Amino acid sequence: METPGNLFVVAAPSGAGKSSLVKALLELDSHLSVSVSHTTREPRGQEQQGREYIFVTEAEFAAMVGRGEFFEWAEVHGNRYGTSRLGIEARLMAGEDVVLEIDWQGALQIKQLFPHAVLIFILPPSWGELEQRLKRRGEDHPEVIATRLANARVEVAQARHFDYVIINALFETALFDLKTVVHSQRLKYAAQRRAKSAVFAALNLD
Repeated sequence: METPGNLFVVAAPSGAGKSSLVKALLELDSHLSVSVSHTTREPRGQEQQGREYIFVTEAEFAAMVGRGEFFEWAEVHGNRYGTSRLGIEARLMAGEDVVLEIDWQGALQIKQLFPHAVLIFILPPSWGELEQRLKRRGEDHPEVIATRLANARVEVAQARHFDYVIINALFETALFDLKTVVHSQRLKYAAQRRAKSAVFAALNLD
């Protein structure tokens, strides 16, 4: 599906800093908007309905799957997450740039639907640092942290399938790298041709 807007997909293991980086990026880039995913898990900390996620029941999620309302969905850490079709296609067709925060399974599904989607994987600098970040959050029991770390081994191995990899050792550096990826994508020939089709047509460029 060719759209004038760019689609950026950001994935990472839990605790790598994906959400913080995307939030900071959105504050710096007014041309980006985030797509809020649906999930069956309970809200954590200060999370609010419709801001971090759209929280739904298992029955509601299953009904949405049955109606074909998701671009992609996957089960992660025992909960289900999905990206709704509603609004995303319209925003991309209108020339808006959209960023998705999803797991690696969903990212690869999105790539099949949108070949020009840009896949970005956020890595922690080490396993030890990832464990410390999960503990510092103070949101999960030790057994949940152990599960997240075990799952992270599988998740990190998928980074090879992504277009860009950013190591979040220092937040400011990782944010700069993320901004650079977004800006560089907008200047690629194919992206400019989609976004500035009238200019390309006037210059007889295909």
